[in-house]
Amino acid sequence: MAMYLVTLRRSGPRWDPARPVEEQLDWSAHAAFMDGLVASGFVVLGGPLADERRVALAVEAESEGAVRATLARDPWSGSHLEIDSVEPWTVRLDGRRPA
Repeated sequence: MAMYLVTLRRSGPRWDPARPVEEQLDWSAHAAFMDGLVASGFVVLGGPLADERRVALAVEAESEGAVRATLARDPWSGSHLEIDSVEPWTVRLDGRRPA
């Protein structure tokens, strides 16, 4: 059964803090991969946090293992982004859906 999980990722060893995200190596491949995750419904919400070195994702998946396996296919996995944590999330409030 699918559930929501919150995933925190941080910049990896090949992240260049002197460049904006769109100028990082392999940006197009990473962006296409992430757009595919949104289109499939896997990523519900996502984006960088204020420090621009961390990213938060709300995902819908069957398990932490499924999240880790899916994100391991990201062209930036291990180079530009690394997983800090994946935690189950009990959603009690959701303004996007009617009650």
